[in-house]
Amino acid sequence: MKLLFNFLAVILFFLDNGVSSVNTNVSVVEGDSVTLCDDMKINKKDDIKWYFNSTRIAEIAGDKSEICTDQCPERFRDRLKLDHQTGSLTITNITVTDSGLYRQENISGSTDISKIFSVSGVSAAERDVSVMEGKYVTVDPGETKNPNDTMRWYFYDILIAEITGDQSEICTDVQCKERFRDRLKLNHQTGFLTIMNTRTTDSGEYKLKITISDSSCSITRVKRFSVAVTCLPLVAVIGICVGLFVLGAAAGAGVFYCRRRSHTAVSQIHGHSHEDPDAD
Repeated sequence: MKLLFNFLAVILFFLDNGVSSVNTNVSVVEGDSVTLCDDMKINKKDDIKWYFNSTRIAEIAGDKSEICTDQCPERFRDRLKLDHQTGSLTITNITVTDSGLYRQENISGSTDISKIFSVSGVSAAERDVSVMEGKYVTVDPGETKNPNDTMRWYFYDILIAEITGDQSEICTDVQCKERFRDRLKLNHQTGFLTIMNTRTTDSGEYKLKITISDSSCSITRVKRFSVAVTCLPLVAVIGICVGLFVLGAAAGAGVFYCRRRSHTAVSQIHGHSHEDPDAD
């Protein structure tokens, strides 16, 4: 009930300030990052303010920028980034408590432009993927790809695959070619990334950067996945080696036994052939 009351209070605050509706709804999984309005260019005369619900959390005024200087909630400490070139706001390591309404107020001359974003933080999904060395693994983005979305896959900070509109590219980076040469596949319709003939060196963090563009401004989300490529345990390797040794030894013993029997039989035949038929 308290949460509903606070939400209504925020809506009334925005209505009192001339804002009639939410521009964009954004759903972000815990631990991910989101950047609001990262495709704009601002002028030095622009005055940019960011609000979380009714609390100012960041501001750009001329050559100066400030983050969390007033009554900024403690939970935002060290998790907000403000781009001085675009006026965009990035929230890193999203938590459920970050859910709410974010407003960008851009005062340029006599013009006051406001954009509202409803951000929902949802519980983290399982994104740990494990695969045996030499097999293939497919990393699922976990959402439906829209035609206008831009998707970029990274291995740590190395760009390894990209989908932009009708175009898709794999391993345009030199470091990517050295590491993943001819072992990556990208599904243009779904954004699924497949790593073929995996190696233990493929283990690590994979990031998917999704940029959504609309009429107001673009929103970028960064999703993180963990891939672990494992080799056969030493016990299993020893077991396989012992098994092969036993099978080899058994096969060798069988051959020796067969040869022994054959040699004995031949000796007996030869022995009988040299007996004197008149011995009796």
